[in-house]
Amino acid sequence: MKSIQLPLFKKTARLLIRPLELHDYENWAQAYSNLLPPQNEWDETSWVDSELTLKKFKDLLKTQNQLRAKDSYYHFGIFRKDDGMLVGEVNLMDISRGIFQNAYLGYRVFNIYWNNGYATEACEAALKIAFKDLKLHRVEAGVSPANKASIKVAKNLGLRKEGLSQRRVYSNKKWVDLILFAGTAEDFGFKYRFSQK
Repeated sequence: MKSIQLPLFKKTARLLIRPLELHDYENWAQAYSNLLPPQNEWDETSWVDSELTLKKFKDLLKTQNQLRAKDSYYHFGIFRKDDGMLVGEVNLMDISRGIFQNAYLGYRVFNIYWNNGYATEACEAALKIAFKDLKLHRVEAGVSPANKASIKVAKNLGLRKEGLSQRRVYSNKKWVDLILFAGTAEDFGFKYRFSQK
């Protein structure tokens, strides 16, 4: 499939979901340098200065643009509309076309912004991009059984629990189980017309 040429962004009540751009550098560097210590095993701490240079950011943008052009991975920043702050990211990853028309949903809200409902709001927007703009049929989310907050997000989104996928991904030097949640275009009110273009 050719790369999607739409302006891929969505506005919600409080957020703007869009790809990162060069003018976001200072916002991005500030966001990744002001994190609290990790709050759980899936969280991360602030990045060191050497990872927050303008060159690193330009390299990141180049990689993200290349992946979008290949229609394989769509990365979006989560920005607050009221002050423009970058509060996290949401991604549509590992896109499969052909007979699958599938993507994986992933997100991160920076820990200083937890407990504001941003994850659910941003992921709802990402699902609309997936089904309306990218014309995908199915979106899956894999969640650790111990990650109660992300399980709650998946349920709030209306994704159905499809079961435990054993040794699904390699993380922290071991294979870990994930609960698989999924939804299709029809589940979210989008009429789907199959095309392998």
